[in-house]
Amino acid sequence: MKKKILIWFLPGLIIGMLLILGAGKLIRVTSTNEFCMSCHIHPLADNSWKRSVHYETRSGVRTACVECHLPPKGQGYLWAKTTTGLRDLYGYLFKDSASFDWEAKSRLDVARGHVFESSCIHCHENLFPLTLTKEGEDAHLYYNQTKKPPDLHCINCHLNAGHYIEGYTHGTNSTFGLVSSAAKELFTKPTVVTEFKSFTEQIPRSSVAFNMMAIPGGTFRMGSPLDEPFRKSNEGPRINVEISPFFMAEIEVTWDEYLAFYAQTAAEGRSTDTEGLRSQDALETDAISGATPPYGQPDQGWGLGQRPAISFTYHAAETYCRWLSQVTGKTYRLPTEAEWEYACRGGTADPYFFPGDPNRFEKSGLRARLSKNDTTVINSYVVYRENSPTKTQTPDIVKPNPFGLKNMLGNVAEFCSDWYQPDAYSRYDEETIRDPQGPEEGEEHVVRGGSFMSSAGSLRSAARDYTRTEAWMMTDPQMPKSIWWYSDCFHVGFRVVCEFDSKTGNYTTEE
Repeated sequence: MKKKILIWFLPGLIIGMLLILGAGKLIRVTSTNEFCMSCHIHPLADNSWKRSVHYETRSGVRTACVECHLPPKGQGYLWAKTTTGLRDLYGYLFKDSASFDWEAKSRLDVARGHVFESSCIHCHENLFPLTLTKEGEDAHLYYNQTKKPPDLHCINCHLNAGHYIEGYTHGTNSTFGLVSSAAKELFTKPTVVTEFKSFTEQIPRSSVAFNMMAIPGGTFRMGSPLDEPFRKSNEGPRINVEISPFFMAEIEVTWDEYLAFYAQTAAEGRSTDTEGLRSQDALETDAISGATPPYGQPDQGWGLGQRPAISFTYHAAETYCRWLSQVTGKTYRLPTEAEWEYACRGGTADPYFFPGDPNRFEKSGLRARLSKNDTTVINSYVVYRENSPTKTQTPDIVKPNPFGLKNMLGNVAEFCSDWYQPDAYSRYDEETIRDPQGPEEGEEHVVRGGSFMSSAGSLRSAARDYTRTEAWMMTDPQMPKSIWWYSDCFHVGFRVVCEFDSKTGNYTTEE
């Protein structure tokens, strides 16, 4: 009997050991960089890794793919390896690697899903090495104090550690905005406006100019009807609004425009305390106090120029308007929510200022269900989720609305001056409200229009949103947090309006 047990036990033991050894070898082989690259054949993935600080390290130890993209062994390693391997195998067999948008895949919101926080900490146990800068100490202290919520990940500050990103800046970006205008003629005076007619504003002491469109006064129904697709309760009840004439910028404030402000005011916005740290609240001088240097690259590496300026706070946008008013002698400000919707609609009353059904456009990701005309209409007027390469675009690729305004419903969402309240419309009791300014108080401000991240249902003229100050500053490691720059909001900008008042010039109301 014992011999029979031994006869069956020994082969089973040997087979089991072989399976264990084979499985171990299989795990080791499939965890090599060479094996990873057999599926991940996109050349940018390999090239960017070989240019990163994890490839050419000071110690000479080269970080492997699995050391970042899988958790440490004993912390869900085998499960993550299995599920990741099956996903990658499916992509290799059934997807075209040439069609992958590597730039989009390298964005923070995507990268967070493919890098394990536990792996970062497994290698970087000491967050306070002797070589760490003061700024780094503050950032790591903040990281520890926040108990590492899901939105706060090591790669929020070290995004280019594993894959090199051209133009990526970590830490205080003191060189931001240092653009030369030596080869360009500088304007010495703002544009003189003598009538209510669209004009091109010139920013003095810069080579920057931008178009302001004359928006005629009128009345409209603000909000959306109950049967409008994707309608939310904060879009009603509909109210009758009368709007006075005003000027509105043709496009969102561009980086060229915002950097003119930054270059002329940032010196007043930078001050140091006794330890040489940046002060967030610089003392006001006779001039407008400008923004402190951003902690990273606020354009996200997407480009400056005519792209809409992003990553700055509501405070920064308001300060820009005050500065623009000062240097031009006019009254520039953020639009009210009512002005914004009136200008966006351009005299229309449908969900969009162009023809189209939100239900049909919302399905635009399923291109087989749409005709060419369906996609052409919305794509020609709006930069949104289905036609943007996951980033902002220049304004020349879209058509204007009936008032001559571009990208009112897309590219970036836009700040309005009103405090946000979900029931704001129900607070008006007049039959027709003239130039409403919104609630008298609140905690967040209104944001209007969709962005390059939005679906078609969120692009409607009546759709409302609001700032989320705390969430948009979650990963700012500075103490105190910046009053000028958002660390986690890259889809909101603004456009300016200019009041039609005596400061505009010796105007007449006749065109």
